Amino acid sequence: MASMLSFSPPPLMKPMVSPILLSPSVGSIHLDKKLGHSVITHVATEPRVTVPVIPPIETARPDSTSKGKISAWTSVRQERWAGELAVEGKIPVWLDGTYLRNGPGLWNIDQHHFRHLFDGYATLVRASFKNGRVSAGHRQVESDAYKAARKNRRLSYREFSETPKPKNIISFVGELANLFTGSSLTDNANTGVIQLGDGRVLCLTETTKGSIQIDPNTLDTIGRFQYSDNLGGFIHSAHPIVTDSEFLTLLPDLVRPGYIVARMEPGSNERKIVGRVNCRGGPAPGWVHSFPVTENYVIVPEMPLRYCVRNLLQAEPTPLYKFEWHPESGSYMHVMCKASGKVVASVEVPPFVTFHFINAYEEKDKQGRVTAIIADCCEHNGDTSILDLLRLNNLRSSTGLDVLPDARVGRFRIPLDGYPIGDLDAALDPEEHGRGMDMCSINPAYLGKKYRYAYACGARRPCNFPNTLTKIDLVTKRAKNWHEDGAVPSEPFFVARPGAMKEDDGVVISIVSAKHGGGYALVLDASSFKEIARAKFPYGLPYGLHGCWVPRN
Repeated sequence: MASMLSFSPPPLMKPMVSPILLSPSVGSIHLDKKLGHSVITHVATEPRVTVPVIPPIETARPDSTSKGKISAWTSVRQERWAGELAVEGKIPVWLDGTYLRNGPGLWNIDQHHFRHLFDGYATLVRASFKNGRVSAGHRQVESDAYKAARKNRRLSYREFSETPKPKNIISFVGELANLFTGSSLTDNANTGVIQLGDGRVLCLTETTKGSIQIDPNTLDTIGRFQYSDNLGGFIHSAHPIVTDSEFLTLLPDLVRPGYIVARMEPGSNERKIVGRVNCRGGPAPGWVHSFPVTENYVIVPEMPLRYCVRNLLQAEPTPLYKFEWHPESGSYMHVMCKASGKVVASVEVPPFVTFHFINAYEEKDKQGRVTAIIADCCEHNGDTSILDLLRLNNLRSSTGLDVLPDARVGRFRIPLDGYPIGDLDAALDPEEHGRGMDMCSINPAYLGKKYRYAYACGARRPCNFPNTLTKIDLVTKRAKNWHEDGAVPSEPFFVARPGAMKEDDGVVISIVSAKHGGGYALVLDASSFKEIARAKFPYGLPYGLHGCWVPRN
């Protein structure tokens, strides 16, 4: 391992010439044969493509790790690209705005390859829709971690499973000191992208310092988003709750185990404390990658997959990385009133493992009194193995074995009558979505309210990763699934049609890594869940995580 983290710069590369050759007639694009395929038919307008220079970090060749079969787990081949896409099908003319997707798209520094999906440097992808046409681009987010790796040609910050190798004992002691001050933690904002109520757009990860403002039109990195409060803490929820009127987040407290619920108003950089929840069990808070809210309450999950300082200090990752599994400590769901900050319920629930909550709402009796909270999540049946199975060597394998752990729509019922036990059951038969469930979205108008539909990634087995797009109907308990052989779709993101009256009146957008190295932005009709269009990129992009919609106005 020691020899892998020291590199000499590769020879300078010649500037890359654009592989796109434009046909003089609208309606066809021809790609250089080196790309191995061609894009054909039905472009909405004659494409214009720009290809800037290759980045200083040498990225992996598309066939170096995936044998040319799929681009999902291969490092993005250049730092940035922008151009117009060929469209097959018909994009609705009302779809007017930009879909942004963030994710870890660069998994190597020269010849050193990262181990885990979550380690990669952030790659931001844009697909802009107007008048049935699609322009697109991608660019690396210029975090300090990425810039230092590009400059030093080696890992310089602590990533999810990777730790910089110290040169000597003095630098090792210094690195530990930097860990406790937070300065050695990564700011690699490779998880999500959100638009605040004031219009600013941020890329986020779980470290607080990894909040980076970007320009949604150019994808330029504007700079670090500086929180102006003194709440402190090195980590926060990677998925805050964002509406036009507020920003809610959770800050785990590792010293006095618990969670701080904080709110930030549009136009402000100051988080203000709503309230605090003390942990009921375990040596540290449970991991809080995401959390749900209702109209009046914030739900704070306390998972038995808990933060572990000892594992954080280790140079080599454990199977649970920065966490430990403590089922004996209990699992809890806490309910906090948004207005008062008072905890109105803390109930014990069965052990659970989830990255992503879907939604929550208040259950009321005939008199309109709130009697319980219903909270839904993508739940992995209390199985922590999903973390280690997201190693890249597993994702890149093509053994044909069914190694993806089972998952379901886990539905919590949290009573508010003082009863100390809550329920956790499957909201529908997991076979409806192939016992795979993650990367979810809903119609944002139903955030915190009773809802019917959710969109997520499911599975067609055998598989080693979610490989379908799934529409869940929580009333009929059925699912509709989109699948293409060998493709890896990213999170399905719902965009409502302007003026829509029905919950599923709109489209679902996903960026797909195709089987033979290609890739495209897929547009599904959200109601029928049928494909209505796809816009092809000139080459496949790596798998990405989460996205947001930025309306043109």
